[in-house]
Amino acid sequence: MALTDFDLVLFGGGGDLSMRKLLPALFNRERCNDLPATARIICVGRHEWNREAFLKEIDDNARPHVTGSVDAPAWQRFCDKLVYVMLDAMHADSYEALAKALRPDGPDARVTRVFYLATPPSLFSHICQHLAASGLATPTSRVVLEKPLGRDLASARQINAEVGRVFEESQIFRIDHYLGKETVQNLLALRFGNVLFEPLWRREWISDVQITIAESLGVGNRIGYYDTSGALRDMLQNHLLQLLCIVAMEPPTSATPNAVRDEKLKVLRSLKRFTPQLLTQNIVRGQYRSGHVNGIAVPGYRKEPNANQNSRTETFVAIKAEIETWRWAGVPFYLRTGKRMADQLAEIVVRFKGIPHSIFAQHNSSFQPNSLIIRLQPDEGLQLNLMAKTPGDGMRLRPVELELDFRETFKMPRMDAYERLLLDVLRGQLTLFMRSDELEAAWEWVEPILDHWEQEGDDPLPYTAGTWGPAAASALIGRDGLQWREESLPDL
Repeated sequence: MALTDFDLVLFGGGGDLSMRKLLPALFNRERCNDLPATARIICVGRHEWNREAFLKEIDDNARPHVTGSVDAPAWQRFCDKLVYVMLDAMHADSYEALAKALRPDGPDARVTRVFYLATPPSLFSHICQHLAASGLATPTSRVVLEKPLGRDLASARQINAEVGRVFEESQIFRIDHYLGKETVQNLLALRFGNVLFEPLWRREWISDVQITIAESLGVGNRIGYYDTSGALRDMLQNHLLQLLCIVAMEPPTSATPNAVRDEKLKVLRSLKRFTPQLLTQNIVRGQYRSGHVNGIAVPGYRKEPNANQNSRTETFVAIKAEIETWRWAGVPFYLRTGKRMADQLAEIVVRFKGIPHSIFAQHNSSFQPNSLIIRLQPDEGLQLNLMAKTPGDGMRLRPVELELDFRETFKMPRMDAYERLLLDVLRGQLTLFMRSDELEAAWEWVEPILDHWEQEGDDPLPYTAGTWGPAAASALIGRDGLQWREESLPDL
Protein backbone atom coordinates (compact mmCIF):
# COMPACT_ATOMS: atom_id res chain seq x y z
CA MET A 1 0.00 0.00 0.00
CA ALA A 2 1.49 3.33 -1.07
CA LEU A 3 2.25 5.89 1.61
CA THR A 4 0.60 9.27 1.73
CA ASP A 5 2.72 12.37 2.23
CA PHE A 6 3.92 12.76 5.82
CA ASP A 7 5.77 14.87 8.37
CA LEU A 8 7.58 12.50 10.74
CA VAL A 9 8.90 14.29 13.83
CA LEU A 10 11.69 12.44 15.66
CA PHE A 11 12.05 13.64 19.24
CA GLY A 12 15.57 12.60 20.17
CA GLY A 13 16.48 12.96 16.50
CA GLY A 14 20.18 13.31 17.32
CA GLY A 15 20.19 10.43 19.78
CA ASP A 16 21.57 6.91 19.61
CA LEU A 17 18.34 5.16 18.59
CA SER A 18 17.66 7.61 15.77
CA MET A 19 21.19 7.37 14.43
CA ARG A 20 21.60 3.59 14.72
CA LYS A 21 18.11 2.39 13.83
CA LEU A 22 15.45 4.90 12.81
CA LEU A 23 17.25 7.04 10.25
CA PRO A 24 19.00 4.06 8.57
CA ALA A 25 15.61 2.28 8.40
CA LEU A 26 14.00 5.32 6.79
CA PHE A 27 16.87 5.61 4.31
CA ASN A 28 16.41 1.97 3.32
CA ARG A 29 12.78 2.75 2.49
CA GLU A 30 13.90 5.83 0.54
CA ARG A 31 16.26 3.87 -1.70
CA CYS A 32 13.42 1.39 -2.33
CA ASN A 33 11.27 4.38 -3.42
CA ASP A 34 8.70 3.80 -0.67
CA LEU A 35 8.77 7.34 0.70
CA PRO A 36 6.76 10.07 -1.07
CA ALA A 37 8.91 12.66 -2.81
CA THR A 38 7.64 15.49 -0.60
CA ALA A 39 7.74 13.58 2.71
CA ARG A 40 9.79 15.18 5.48
CA ILE A 41 11.66 13.81 8.49
CA ILE A 42 11.97 16.49 11.16
CA CYS A 43 14.64 15.70 13.76
CA VAL A 44 14.35 17.69 16.97
CA GLY A 45 16.93 17.99 19.70
CA ARG A 46 18.74 20.39 22.02
CA HIS A 47 21.94 20.71 19.97
CA GLU A 48 22.59 24.09 18.37
CA TRP A 49 23.14 22.70 14.90
CA ASN A 50 22.71 24.59 11.66
CA ARG A 51 21.77 22.51 8.63
CA GLU A 52 25.37 21.89 7.62
CA ALA A 53 26.35 20.66 11.10
CA PHE A 54 23.23 18.50 11.33
CA LEU A 55 23.87 16.80 7.99
CA LYS A 56 27.46 16.13 9.04
CA GLU A 57 26.15 14.40 12.17
CA ILE A 58 23.86 12.28 10.00
CA ASP A 59 26.72 11.42 7.68
CA ASP A 60 29.06 10.53 10.55
CA ASN A 61 26.64 8.68 12.84
CA ALA A 62 23.67 7.35 10.82
CA ARG A 63 25.21 6.50 7.46
CA PRO A 64 27.67 3.90 8.88
CA HIS A 65 24.67 1.90 10.18
CA VAL A 66 23.04 1.59 6.76
CA THR A 67 23.18 -1.96 5.42
CA GLY A 68 24.79 -2.43 2.03
CA SER A 69 26.26 0.23 -0.22
CA VAL A 70 24.94 3.78 -0.10
CA ASP A 71 24.43 5.20 -3.57
CA ALA A 72 24.89 8.95 -3.75
CA PRO A 73 21.59 9.88 -5.49
CA ALA A 74 19.46 7.98 -2.93
CA TRP A 75 21.42 9.47 -0.03
CA GLN A 76 20.97 12.96 -1.44
CA ARG A 77 17.22 12.41 -1.86
CA PHE A 78 17.07 11.24 1.74
CA CYS A 79 19.05 14.22 3.06
CA ASP A 80 16.75 16.57 1.16
CA LYS A 81 13.87 15.23 3.26
CA LEU A 82 15.67 15.94 6.55
CA VAL A 83 14.96 19.00 8.67
CA TYR A 84 16.51 19.88 12.02
CA VAL A 85 14.69 21.88 14.70
CA MET A 86 16.36 22.86 17.97
CA LEU A 87 13.86 22.23 20.76
CA ASP A 88 13.87 21.81 24.53
CA ALA A 89 11.14 19.25 25.15
CA MET A 90 10.46 20.59 28.66
CA HIS A 91 9.72 24.17 27.63
CA ALA A 92 6.51 25.19 25.87
CA ASP A 93 8.15 28.13 24.07
CA SER A 94 10.42 25.77 22.15
CA TYR A 95 7.47 24.28 20.30
CA GLU A 96 6.92 27.47 18.28
CA ALA A 97 9.88 26.51 16.07
CA LEU A 98 8.39 23.06 15.53
CA ALA A 99 4.99 24.56 14.67
CA LYS A 100 6.63 26.67 11.96
CA ALA A 101 8.32 23.59 10.48
CA LEU A 102 5.14 21.49 10.24
CA ARG A 103 2.67 21.54 7.40
CA PRO A 104 -1.11 21.75 8.05
CA ASP A 105 -2.74 18.66 9.50
CA GLY A 106 -6.42 17.86 9.67
CA PRO A 107 -9.31 16.01 8.01
CA ASP A 108 -8.81 17.87 4.74
CA ALA A 109 -5.02 17.83 4.77
CA ARG A 110 -3.11 15.27 2.73
CA VAL A 111 -0.17 15.14 5.12
CA THR A 112 0.07 12.51 7.84
CA ARG A 113 1.65 13.91 11.01
CA VAL A 114 3.57 11.48 13.23
CA PHE A 115 5.44 12.22 16.46
CA TYR A 116 8.04 9.57 17.33
CA LEU A 117 9.19 9.86 20.96
CA ALA A 118 12.67 8.30 20.95
CA THR A 119 13.26 9.80 24.39
CA PRO A 120 13.27 8.62 28.01
CA PRO A 121 9.69 7.86 29.13
CA SER A 122 9.96 10.60 31.74
CA LEU A 123 9.53 13.06 28.85
CA PHE A 124 6.47 11.42 27.26
CA SER A 125 3.92 13.31 29.31
CA HIS A 126 5.65 16.69 28.96
CA ILE A 127 6.03 16.32 25.20
CA CYS A 128 2.40 15.30 24.71
CA GLN A 129 1.13 18.13 26.92
CA HIS A 130 3.18 20.71 25.03
CA LEU A 131 2.07 19.28 21.67
CA ALA A 132 -1.54 19.66 22.80
CA ALA A 133 -1.02 23.17 24.20
CA SER A 134 0.67 24.24 20.95
CA GLY A 135 -2.17 22.87 18.85
CA LEU A 136 0.18 20.40 17.14
CA ALA A 137 -1.50 17.20 18.39
CA THR A 138 -4.54 16.99 16.14
CA PRO A 139 -7.24 14.28 16.00
CA THR A 140 -5.55 12.81 12.91
CA SER A 141 -1.92 12.85 14.11
CA ARG A 142 -0.15 9.83 15.60
CA VAL A 143 2.36 9.28 18.39
CA VAL A 144 4.93 6.48 18.71
CA LEU A 145 6.20 5.51 22.17
CA GLU A 146 9.54 3.73 22.56
CA LYS A 147 10.21 1.38 25.45
CA PRO A 148 10.66 1.27 28.36
CA LEU A 149 6.97 1.99 28.91
CA GLY A 150 7.19 2.36 32.66
CA ARG A 151 9.18 0.74 35.45
CA ASP A 152 6.19 -0.95 37.07
CA LEU A 153 2.41 -1.14 36.82
CA ALA A 154 1.80 2.25 38.42
CA SER A 155 4.19 4.11 36.11
CA ALA A 156 2.84 2.28 33.05
CA ARG A 157 -0.69 3.30 34.00
CA GLN A 158 0.50 6.85 34.53
CA ILE A 159 2.08 6.97 31.05
CA ASN A 160 -1.07 5.52 29.49
CA ALA A 161 -3.26 8.03 31.29
CA GLU A 162 -1.12 11.08 30.53
CA VAL A 163 -0.56 10.25 26.88
CA GLY A 164 -4.24 9.24 26.66
CA ARG A 165 -5.34 12.73 27.69
CA VAL A 166 -3.86 14.05 24.44
CA PHE A 167 -4.16 11.14 21.99
CA GLU A 168 -6.89 8.55 21.48
CA GLU A 169 -5.89 4.90 21.78
CA SER A 170 -6.20 4.55 17.99
CA GLN A 171 -3.50 7.23 17.62
CA ILE A 172 -0.96 5.62 19.99
CA PHE A 173 1.68 3.21 18.65
CA ARG A 174 3.62 1.45 21.46
CA ILE A 175 6.53 -0.05 19.61
CA ASP A 176 8.23 -3.39 20.27
CA HIS A 177 10.75 -3.97 17.49
CA TYR A 178 10.74 -7.76 17.97
CA LEU A 179 7.20 -7.84 16.57
CA GLY A 180 8.52 -6.34 13.32
CA LYS A 181 10.95 -9.18 12.67
CA GLU A 182 10.28 -11.22 9.55
CA THR A 183 10.26 -14.50 11.45
CA VAL A 184 7.58 -13.27 13.86
CA GLN A 185 5.44 -12.48 10.84
CA ASN A 186 6.15 -15.97 9.56
CA LEU A 187 5.13 -17.45 12.90
CA LEU A 188 1.71 -15.91 12.36
CA ALA A 189 1.71 -17.28 8.80
CA LEU A 190 2.83 -20.70 10.00
CA ARG A 191 0.08 -20.92 12.60
CA PHE A 192 -2.84 -19.32 10.79
CA GLY A 193 -1.99 -19.81 7.10
CA ASN A 194 -1.53 -23.59 7.27
CA VAL A 195 -3.63 -26.46 8.54
CA LEU A 196 -0.66 -28.71 9.33
CA PHE A 197 0.27 -27.53 12.83
CA GLU A 198 -3.02 -26.32 14.31
CA PRO A 199 -4.26 -29.81 15.39
CA LEU A 200 -0.90 -30.34 17.16
CA TRP A 201 -0.64 -26.87 18.70
CA ARG A 202 -1.92 -27.87 22.13
CA ARG A 203 -1.16 -29.66 25.38
CA GLU A 204 -1.90 -33.15 24.03
CA TRP A 205 1.09 -32.99 21.65
CA ILE A 206 3.45 -30.27 22.89
CA SER A 207 5.85 -31.02 25.73
CA ASP A 208 7.23 -27.54 26.37
CA VAL A 209 8.05 -24.20 24.74
CA GLN A 210 11.35 -22.37 25.17
CA ILE A 211 11.84 -18.73 24.23
CA THR A 212 15.39 -17.41 24.41
CA ILE A 213 16.89 -14.01 23.67
CA ALA A 214 20.61 -14.28 24.38
CA GLU A 215 23.23 -11.59 23.84
CA SER A 216 26.98 -12.12 23.83
CA LEU A 217 27.52 -8.39 24.33
CA GLY A 218 27.67 -6.71 27.71
CA VAL A 219 25.96 -3.48 28.69
CA GLY A 220 28.56 -1.29 26.97
CA ASN A 221 27.84 2.42 27.30
CA ARG A 222 24.23 1.78 28.42
CA ILE A 223 25.11 0.99 32.02
CA GLY A 224 23.48 4.20 33.28
CA TYR A 225 20.15 3.06 31.83
CA TYR A 226 20.62 -0.65 32.39
CA ASP A 227 21.46 -0.41 36.09
CA THR A 228 18.03 1.12 36.73
CA SER A 229 16.29 -1.37 34.46
CA GLY A 230 17.79 -4.86 34.38
CA ALA A 231 16.97 -7.83 32.18
CA LEU A 232 13.42 -8.29 33.46
CA ARG A 233 12.28 -4.77 32.57
CA ASP A 234 14.50 -4.39 29.51
CA MET A 235 13.68 -7.66 27.74
CA LEU A 236 11.28 -10.03 29.45
CA GLN A 237 8.34 -7.76 30.27
CA ASN A 238 8.06 -6.71 26.62
CA HIS A 239 9.92 -8.75 23.98
CA LEU A 240 9.67 -12.20 25.55
CA LEU A 241 6.07 -11.84 26.69
CA GLN A 242 5.01 -10.58 23.27
CA LEU A 243 6.62 -13.62 21.63
CA LEU A 244 4.88 -15.88 24.15
CA CYS A 245 1.55 -14.29 23.24
CA ILE A 246 2.00 -14.97 19.53
CA VAL A 247 2.95 -18.60 20.18
CA ALA A 248 0.06 -19.22 22.60
CA MET A 249 -2.79 -17.04 21.31
CA GLU A 250 -6.00 -18.51 19.96
CA PRO A 251 -6.75 -17.98 16.25
CA PRO A 252 -8.15 -14.44 15.89
CA THR A 253 -11.28 -13.88 13.84
CA SER A 254 -9.27 -11.77 11.38
CA ALA A 255 -5.93 -10.00 10.99
CA THR A 256 -7.40 -6.66 12.06
CA PRO A 257 -5.54 -4.90 14.89
CA ASN A 258 -8.06 -5.38 17.68
CA ALA A 259 -8.85 -8.99 16.73
CA VAL A 260 -5.16 -9.92 17.09
CA ARG A 261 -4.56 -7.81 20.20
CA ASP A 262 -7.68 -9.17 21.91
CA GLU A 263 -6.24 -12.69 21.67
CA LYS A 264 -2.81 -11.59 22.93
CA LEU A 265 -4.48 -9.91 25.90
CA LYS A 266 -6.29 -13.15 26.76
CA VAL A 267 -2.94 -14.95 26.96
CA LEU A 268 -1.47 -12.33 29.30
CA ARG A 269 -4.52 -12.54 31.55
CA SER A 270 -4.30 -16.36 31.56
CA LEU A 271 -0.71 -16.50 32.82
CA LYS A 272 -0.57 -18.29 36.15
CA ARG A 273 -0.01 -15.81 38.97
CA PHE A 274 3.00 -16.20 41.22
CA THR A 275 2.59 -17.50 44.75
CA PRO A 276 5.45 -16.98 47.25
CA GLN A 277 6.55 -20.54 46.58
CA LEU A 278 6.56 -20.12 42.78
CA LEU A 279 8.51 -16.87 43.09
CA THR A 280 11.27 -18.90 44.71
CA GLN A 281 11.05 -22.03 42.57
CA ASN A 282 10.26 -20.78 39.06
CA ILE A 283 12.54 -17.76 38.66
CA VAL A 284 16.32 -17.50 38.34
CA ARG A 285 18.18 -14.22 38.12
CA GLY A 286 21.88 -13.80 37.53
CA GLN A 287 24.64 -11.27 36.93
CA TYR A 288 27.67 -11.93 34.73
CA ARG A 289 31.17 -12.06 36.10
CA SER A 290 34.41 -11.82 34.14
CA GLY A 291 35.03 -14.48 31.53
CA HIS A 292 35.73 -15.02 27.85
CA VAL A 293 33.38 -14.38 24.92
CA ASN A 294 34.56 -15.60 21.52
CA GLY A 295 38.02 -16.06 23.00
CA ILE A 296 38.26 -12.47 24.27
CA ALA A 297 38.52 -11.67 27.98
CA VAL A 298 35.65 -9.46 29.17
CA PRO A 299 34.99 -7.82 32.55
CA GLY A 300 32.18 -8.67 34.92
CA TYR A 301 29.14 -6.41 35.19
CA ARG A 302 30.41 -4.71 38.35
CA LYS A 303 33.76 -4.08 36.64
CA GLU A 304 32.24 -2.34 33.61
CA PRO A 305 33.14 1.38 33.24
CA ASN A 306 31.10 3.57 35.63
CA ALA A 307 29.44 0.50 37.19
CA ASN A 308 28.12 0.37 40.73
CA GLN A 309 30.48 -1.97 42.57
CA ASN A 310 27.60 -3.30 44.67
CA SER A 311 24.96 -3.44 41.97
CA ARG A 312 22.22 -6.05 42.39
CA THR A 313 20.91 -5.50 38.84
CA GLU A 314 20.16 -8.74 37.03
CA THR A 315 21.72 -9.30 33.60
CA PHE A 316 20.07 -12.73 33.26
CA VAL A 317 16.61 -13.99 34.06
CA ALA A 318 14.92 -17.35 33.43
CA ILE A 319 11.29 -18.01 34.25
CA LYS A 320 8.97 -20.97 34.07
CA ALA A 321 5.55 -19.66 33.05
CA GLU A 322 2.25 -21.51 32.79
CA ILE A 323 -0.92 -20.60 30.90
CA GLU A 324 -4.15 -21.61 32.55
CA THR A 325 -6.30 -22.45 29.54
CA TRP A 326 -7.64 -25.67 28.07
CA ARG A 327 -5.16 -25.49 25.18
CA TRP A 328 -2.05 -25.01 27.30
CA ALA A 329 -2.77 -26.40 30.78
CA GLY A 330 0.27 -28.33 31.98
CA VAL A 331 2.62 -27.12 29.22
CA PRO A 332 5.56 -25.17 30.70
CA PHE A 333 6.81 -22.07 28.87
CA TYR A 334 10.44 -21.34 29.69
CA LEU A 335 11.53 -17.74 29.09
CA ARG A 336 15.21 -16.83 29.19
CA THR A 337 17.27 -13.75 28.41
CA GLY A 338 20.74 -12.59 29.34
CA LYS A 339 23.83 -10.62 28.44
CA ARG A 340 27.38 -11.93 27.98
CA MET A 341 26.06 -15.36 27.11
CA ALA A 342 27.71 -18.05 24.99
CA ASP A 343 26.09 -16.96 21.74
CA GLN A 344 24.01 -14.21 20.18
CA LEU A 345 20.62 -15.67 19.32
CA ALA A 346 16.90 -15.27 19.61
CA GLU A 347 14.73 -18.31 19.04
CA ILE A 348 11.50 -20.06 19.92
CA VAL A 349 11.62 -23.83 20.41
CA VAL A 350 8.34 -25.74 20.34
CA ARG A 351 9.13 -29.27 21.48
CA PHE A 352 6.64 -32.05 20.88
CA LYS A 353 6.08 -35.08 23.07
CA GLY A 354 8.06 -38.26 22.51
CA ILE A 355 6.82 -41.35 20.75
CA PRO A 356 4.71 -43.63 22.98
CA HIS A 357 6.40 -46.86 21.80
CA SER A 358 9.36 -47.76 19.59
CA ILE A 359 8.89 -50.49 16.97
CA PHE A 360 12.58 -50.34 16.08
CA ALA A 361 15.58 -51.96 17.76
CA GLN A 362 16.16 -48.74 19.68
CA HIS A 363 14.91 -47.73 23.06
CA ASN A 364 12.51 -44.80 23.27
CA SER A 365 15.18 -42.77 25.04
CA SER A 366 17.36 -42.76 21.89
CA PHE A 367 14.67 -40.85 19.98
CA GLN A 368 14.99 -37.08 20.01
CA PRO A 369 11.55 -35.48 20.35
CA ASN A 370 10.36 -33.64 17.25
CA SER A 371 10.77 -29.90 17.59
CA LEU A 372 10.04 -26.77 15.63
CA ILE A 373 12.63 -24.01 15.98
CA ILE A 374 11.78 -20.48 14.91
CA ARG A 375 14.99 -18.46 14.65
CA LEU A 376 14.69 -14.70 15.00
CA GLN A 377 18.39 -13.82 14.97
CA PRO A 378 21.11 -13.81 13.84
CA ASP A 379 19.77 -15.77 10.85
CA GLU A 380 16.01 -15.86 10.38
CA GLY A 381 14.46 -19.18 9.52
CA LEU A 382 12.52 -22.28 10.52
CA GLN A 383 13.90 -25.68 11.42
CA LEU A 384 11.88 -28.87 11.91
CA ASN A 385 13.70 -31.68 13.71
CA LEU A 386 12.61 -35.22 12.82
CA MET A 387 13.90 -38.78 13.14
CA ALA A 388 15.03 -40.52 9.94
CA LYS A 389 16.76 -43.76 8.95
CA THR A 390 20.51 -43.69 8.48
CA PRO A 391 21.79 -45.08 5.14
CA GLY A 392 22.92 -48.69 5.00
CA ASP A 393 21.87 -52.06 6.24
CA GLY A 394 19.54 -52.29 9.20
CA MET A 395 17.01 -49.88 10.62
CA ARG A 396 18.81 -47.30 12.70
CA LEU A 397 17.27 -43.87 13.23
CA ARG A 398 18.93 -40.57 13.98
CA PRO A 399 17.81 -36.91 14.19
CA VAL A 400 17.73 -34.86 10.98
CA GLU A 401 16.80 -31.27 10.29
CA LEU A 402 14.48 -29.81 7.68
CA GLU A 403 15.71 -26.26 7.22
CA LEU A 404 14.00 -23.18 5.80
CA ASP A 405 16.39 -20.26 5.47
CA PHE A 406 14.37 -17.21 4.50
CA ARG A 407 17.30 -15.53 2.77
CA GLU A 408 17.86 -18.57 0.57
CA THR A 409 14.18 -19.21 -0.11
CA PHE A 410 13.11 -15.64 -0.86
CA LYS A 411 15.65 -13.97 -3.13
CA MET A 412 14.61 -10.42 -2.44
CA PRO A 413 15.70 -7.54 -0.21
CA ARG A 414 14.46 -7.87 3.34
CA MET A 415 13.16 -5.19 5.66
CA ASP A 416 14.46 -5.03 9.19
CA ALA A 417 12.07 -4.69 12.11
CA TYR A 418 12.15 -0.91 12.35
CA GLU A 419 11.57 -0.51 8.61
CA ARG A 420 8.40 -2.57 8.78
CA LEU A 421 7.10 -0.93 11.93
CA LEU A 422 7.79 2.60 10.65
CA LEU A 423 5.84 1.79 7.50
CA ASP A 424 2.98 0.45 9.63
CA VAL A 425 2.95 3.66 11.67
CA LEU A 426 2.84 5.78 8.53
CA ARG A 427 0.00 3.63 7.18
CA GLY A 428 -1.89 3.70 10.47
CA GLN A 429 -1.72 -0.10 10.87
CA LEU A 430 -1.86 -0.98 14.61
CA THR A 431 -1.69 -4.79 14.56
CA LEU A 432 1.97 -5.06 15.61
CA PHE A 433 1.74 -2.47 18.39
CA MET A 434 0.73 -2.97 22.02
CA ARG A 435 -2.59 -1.69 23.28
CA SER A 436 -2.75 -0.01 26.70
CA ASP A 437 -4.51 -2.98 28.33
CA GLU A 438 -1.83 -5.34 26.97
CA LEU A 439 0.91 -3.22 28.48
CA GLU A 440 -0.78 -3.12 31.87
CA ALA A 441 -1.56 -6.86 31.86
CA ALA A 442 2.12 -7.62 31.22
CA TRP A 443 3.18 -5.41 34.12
CA GLU A 444 0.54 -7.00 36.41
CA TRP A 445 2.17 -10.38 35.85
CA VAL A 446 5.77 -9.18 36.15
CA GLU A 447 5.45 -6.81 39.11
CA PRO A 448 5.31 -9.51 41.86
CA ILE A 449 8.74 -10.67 40.69
CA LEU A 450 10.19 -7.20 41.11
CA ASP A 451 8.57 -6.85 44.53
CA HIS A 452 9.95 -10.24 45.60
CA TRP A 453 13.50 -9.34 44.58
CA GLU A 454 13.24 -6.02 46.38
CA GLN A 455 12.03 -7.65 49.59
CA GLU A 456 14.44 -10.59 49.69
CA GLY A 457 17.53 -8.41 49.22
CA ASP A 458 19.74 -11.20 47.83
CA ASP A 459 22.35 -10.67 45.13
CA PRO A 460 21.74 -12.21 41.69
CA LEU A 461 23.49 -15.53 41.13
CA PRO A 462 26.89 -15.08 39.45
CA TYR A 463 27.60 -16.67 36.08
CA THR A 464 30.73 -16.60 33.99
CA ALA A 465 30.62 -14.45 30.86
CA GLY A 466 30.55 -16.64 27.77
CA THR A 467 28.32 -19.33 29.33
CA TRP A 468 24.56 -19.94 29.20
CA GLY A 469 23.86 -18.38 32.58
CA PRO A 470 23.74 -19.66 36.16
CA ALA A 471 23.60 -23.40 36.80
CA ALA A 472 20.28 -22.76 38.55
CA ALA A 473 18.72 -22.07 35.13
CA SER A 474 19.54 -25.62 34.07
CA ALA A 475 18.15 -26.90 37.36
CA LEU A 476 14.95 -24.90 36.79
CA ILE A 477 14.12 -26.78 33.62
CA GLY A 478 15.80 -29.99 34.78
CA ARG A 479 13.27 -30.41 37.60
CA ASP A 480 10.71 -31.12 34.89
CA GLY A 481 12.98 -33.69 33.24
CA LEU A 482 13.82 -31.27 30.41
CA GLN A 483 16.84 -29.40 29.07
CA TRP A 484 17.52 -26.14 27.31
CA ARG A 485 18.00 -26.76 23.61
CA GLU A 486 21.77 -26.28 23.55
CA GLU A 487 22.07 -28.82 26.37
CA SER A 488 19.95 -31.41 24.61
CA LEU A 489 21.63 -31.42 21.20
CA PRO A 490 22.78 -34.96 20.35
CA ASP A 491 26.44 -35.82 19.84
CA LEU A 492 26.54 -37.13 16.27
